[in-house]
Amino acid sequence: MLTPKFTHGKTSFTEDMKARVQEYFQKTGKAKTGNFQLWGKALILVVSWAVVYVHLVFFTPSSLWAVLECVLLGGITASIGFNIMHDGAHGSFSNNSVLNKAAAVTLGFLGGSHFMWNVKHNIIHHAYTNIDGIDDDIDARPFLRMAPTQKKHPLYKYQHIYFWFFYCWLHVFWIFFSDFKKYFSRKVGDIAIKKMKFMDHFWFWTYKVVSYSLFLVIPMLRIGVWPTIIGFFTMTFVAGFVISIIFQLAHTVEDTHFPMPDVVTAKMEDEWTIHQIKTTANFATHNTVISWLVGGLNFQIEHHLFPKISHVHYPAISRIVRQVCAEYGVVYVEYPRLHQAVASHVMFLKRMGRE
Repeated sequence: MLTPKFTHGKTSFTEDMKARVQEYFQKTGKAKTGNFQLWGKALILVVSWAVVYVHLVFFTPSSLWAVLECVLLGGITASIGFNIMHDGAHGSFSNNSVLNKAAAVTLGFLGGSHFMWNVKHNIIHHAYTNIDGIDDDIDARPFLRMAPTQKKHPLYKYQHIYFWFFYCWLHVFWIFFSDFKKYFSRKVGDIAIKKMKFMDHFWFWTYKVVSYSLFLVIPMLRIGVWPTIIGFFTMTFVAGFVISIIFQLAHTVEDTHFPMPDVVTAKMEDEWTIHQIKTTANFATHNTVISWLVGGLNFQIEHHLFPKISHVHYPAISRIVRQVCAEYGVVYVEYPRLHQAVASHVMFLKRMGRE
């Protein structure tokens, strides 16, 4: 498959939107990166994770309480990924490159590879959103069919029922298989990754050792093998499901598109900005609790249009983006409530499994 090519002409729609967002920051005097609101949240999440982890491993609560703490630890793990790692990886956590790097590599302590994430997410997913064969985020085969261009299998008829189970395995699959597949194949899907430098290799393996030690070796030495295994899978299942459902609600729902390039010219029908809006959806943007926990990823349209802007600014610039879309007749997909987005995702999977 040839690399898709978007229209490069500067349209009034794109230029108008960029100008209005830029004007907002000029008038308010705010930096586009994170602020004390984000840094305070980051401190709360990191301290909470550390407190729960230390209590679980070194103070050994009762079985029921331990399971509940593992559930909580899984939720905090996902929230650190959404709020700290994600902004850091996009360079929007701070205007200080060192702080951005520090935020981004929290992924390493949680089991993932920042290098592989950068290729998979920042470079490929953000550039070629929902393009089957390139965007690795919609390739869940052989378990799920996530795009109308993917081949069908009789099992997919029931994917809207069993997808919950597979979403729970995301974190485990990620830290034990997916990263290594990319590392040894030197590919993300069919896209070759850039050559890794010595330090890229060093940090890849170092963070794997550190994360495995945190999640498996140290707990086994402290509380035993089986309690560790039960606690580990409880934590990772919660983290995996939360991460999966939040990212899938942003792109695989009934109203998002899955455009493909021309088979001969590889040209896309729309310019990149329009493509991002058509392939992305927002949800529960007026729910401040959800917005706080998921790092503004419920404002996914704004994130895809302005990935270098921190999520703390998305509520403000979403009003600008929505207004520009209305003026130019561009459909802005948003689900007012979380359960509506989940229902739409379920119906999407049902349609993909049966059409």
